[in-house]
Amino acid sequence: MHSILLVDDEPEILAAWRLILEREGYEVGCASNGAEAMARAAAHVPDLVITDWMMPIMDGAELCRRLRALAGFADVPIVIHTAVPPLEADGKNWDVCVRKPVGAERFLATVAQLCKRPH
Repeated sequence: MHSILLVDDEPEILAAWRLILEREGYEVGCASNGAEAMARAAAHVPDLVITDWMMPIMDGAELCRRLRALAGFADVPIVIHTAVPPLEADGKNWDVCVRKPVGAERFLATVAQLCKRPH
């Protein structure tokens, strides 16, 4: 079973995607901002991180930078799930950017593809 760290400051988005991912057989941990995500990541390295870009406390850009600097995270794929896509100037510390709103079929296909990648 693949583990996913899902990060978003909107509780309804977290709840919906968690339910969808768990129904597909993924183990899902949730965080409501980048700082919370860092604490969860330090306790358990997931197979995939899916994060919003614009969040309070620590945004997606800073989260991606910090995750990539952690031992064991260099090869963990990161999906940016956002309404406002990041600029290339922000540094590309992620693998895929998916624009909100996205359909469950495309979202799950992206997750499945990244979870199959060897780390």
